[in-house]
Amino acid sequence: MPLSSTLIGRVARPLTVCFCVLAASVAQAQVTPTQPPVYPPPAPPASDTVAADQVGRDQEFATPSVVGMGPSKGLIFHYERMPRFGVSSDGQAVGLQDYKSDAEKNARLVIKGYIPFWNRPHLKMLLGINYEREEFKFKQFPTGYELYDNIENKGLKTLGAQLAIIRPVNAVNWYIFRVKGELSGDYTSQGVNVSDYLRVSSEFLYGWKRSPTFSWGVGLQLGYTFGRQSIYPAVLYNRTFNNHWGVEALFPARITMRYNASPKSLFFAGYSVDGFNYIIKLRQPLRRADNIALRTLELRETEVKFRGRWEREIYDFLWFGLEGGYRYNYAFDAFDRTNNDRTKIIDSKLAGAPYASVELFIVPPRKFLKKTVNK
Repeated sequence: MPLSSTLIGRVARPLTVCFCVLAASVAQAQVTPTQPPVYPPPAPPASDTVAADQVGRDQEFATPSVVGMGPSKGLIFHYERMPRFGVSSDGQAVGLQDYKSDAEKNARLVIKGYIPFWNRPHLKMLLGINYEREEFKFKQFPTGYELYDNIENKGLKTLGAQLAIIRPVNAVNWYIFRVKGELSGDYTSQGVNVSDYLRVSSEFLYGWKRSPTFSWGVGLQLGYTFGRQSIYPAVLYNRTFNNHWGVEALFPARITMRYNASPKSLFFAGYSVDGFNYIIKLRQPLRRADNIALRTLELRETEVKFRGRWEREIYDFLWFGLEGGYRYNYAFDAFDRTNNDRTKIIDSKLAGAPYASVELFIVPPRKFLKKTVNK
């Protein structure tokens, strides 16, 4: 199904209004005049871990951000696409057939917005909302394989909200707590059972701001980065080495090297691990040899991207980003949701493929930052 321009418009209009609040709040952030031109730190990437940085920095209290990080993103429009790649699925339960073909397209649309609704030196709170849609188009349709027919018909959607709390303890220490809820699956506007589609993730990080150019922290994350909900350790490491080079990392989910070509142009290179967890309601049940009819599947998708990225200012508050690289699919597996063990029903492999994405995002207007510096 094509991406709905009507839905995009409905999501974009309220987010645009919300960004006005973001710009006014970020304008209050202090920037040391003796430092080179620096933007407030960036909006959270896919993992959303550094959502704290979105609300700006303060000279007396520590935050995870460092000098040299890119512009804050208040409203984001992101479109990503992959060309043809092979798909191979093996039925793991007796009675389920195998499938092998090509996917002509895999595309993702992402719309995000961030609102700092509480911004004090000792406590910062950020509200984020997001809408995402992933689509597949297979070489033959219908494929004759219920899982893929269902995906191509309805697409895979995510609608979520998150709350991030950032507590600068003093000039050195800080901690972050984030909780996020999402409805994720092939639901339609005709009806959504929240208990079926709801996915909750959270994290806690405690860190140290060693200097304006070096901040790091450790903590735990509960989420779907590796396909299924699990708890795993996380290490945050943000460091700027000089006027051009820096690194932004949340190991093991991502590591990114940064090159500041100018205040208006930044380059990035590294890898990221992305995980998705969707609930699939089958129109036609899958029948196993033991006469069990499966009507709902849990689809776990995990991929590793090796990527390069360029971000560039278009005009004052408007920037664009271009990204390209190679996607390695680690898992695209379907599990039985009728039992607590989540037995694997379909083991799928998506062949590796190049990908490209384009992004437009709105940042605080430069005049707000200039007014702040001149105070």
